Amino acid sequence: MNIDQISFENKTALIRVDFNVPLDDHLEVTDTTRIQAAKDTIIHVLEKGGAVVLMSHLGRPDGQVLDKFSMSYIVDKASDILGVQVQFIAESTGQSVVDKATNLQPGEVLLIENLRFHKEETQGDESFAQELAKLGDIYINDAFGTAHRAHASTTVVAQFFEQKCYGKLMSREIESLNRVLKTPEKPVVAILGGAKVSSKITVIENILEKVDHLILAGGMAYTFIKAQGGSIGDSLVEDDKQELALEILEHARKHNTQIHLPIDSITADAFSEQATRDVAPINAIPDGWMGLDIGPESRSKFADVIKACKTILWNGPAGVFEMEPFSHGTIALGNAVAAATKQGAFSLVGGGDSVSAVKQFGFEDKVSYVSTGGGAMLEMLEGKTLPGIKAIQE
Repeated sequence: MNIDQISFENKTALIRVDFNVPLDDHLEVTDTTRIQAAKDTIIHVLEKGGAVVLMSHLGRPDGQVLDKFSMSYIVDKASDILGVQVQFIAESTGQSVVDKATNLQPGEVLLIENLRFHKEETQGDESFAQELAKLGDIYINDAFGTAHRAHASTTVVAQFFEQKCYGKLMSREIESLNRVLKTPEKPVVAILGGAKVSSKITVIENILEKVDHLILAGGMAYTFIKAQGGSIGDSLVEDDKQELALEILEHARKHNTQIHLPIDSITADAFSEQATRDVAPINAIPDGWMGLDIGPESRSKFADVIKACKTILWNGPAGVFEMEPFSHGTIALGNAVAAATKQGAFSLVGGGDSVSAVKQFGFEDKVSYVSTGGGAMLEMLEGKTLPGIKAIQE
């Protein structure tokens, strides 16, 4: 069921949001992206004459009640962003919460306490989910970041509602991923970076036949280079994945998918910003040196591929972008994706490190969509059905 097909008049919507936001030492919210992302759904319900009960987790209290993980520290920021005074109750279930939720007037918002103060949440406990279900008439899941978890509030609770739907954020996430995986405009390029091949194997296997070009950057590239007989010095490598790397290259050839590996590397004699740096062909890195970013030739080659494509998926940086000297490859990828997007390509960026890089270097508004869920997005790219999505469809 679509959120636009539901009448919220004098109803209370129980919305699972992802308010798992970073707090500083003074317990102040330092990044409001996730609260902003939920705003559309919450305001939609209020404008349609409904009230809202918000539930989320914060951090990993593992079933303990820990003050530093209390949702109370989110209230002021959420109130500012929503333009509505958010009420708070320091419990998640029980009669006092039910009473408070039942007495909400249209236009009012209540935030309940951290769901993970109860171990039953992560255990997917049915009776805990049933207690949560008492807090609303309609269930909305708008927490894409936790959609890959079969927790009480993300999955199990849905069975207790006749009316349930995705929120606007969840819908956008699913649409964007489908636009890349199911109905892409060709040619399609996937840019995969990050440290290890092992963490992206299933993604590569699932998307290999769906893309025309696959750019492999970051630490994982060195495993492919070494597997093909290259010298990579002291660069990061997974020796036990070399055979797999060759299989992936062979599989790509069979499906006419072009794999693009870096040609050159920015090398360093230590893993440090202060290290002595050089540029070397990626398959001829001297002993005692390690590749920490893609070099100028690779940047130019990758940019040409990206700009020729109509659909772009970017997951993972090109180098150790947290250190300024090794950030230029990732910035170059960002510039190429932004340029292609400006020319009409659809670009989707997701995965923790790529999202951090996109924000850090100011590309957030220059790409089509930035996904809010790292793990959830990866599992969808692996071809898995997420429990939080399935629960709404059932």
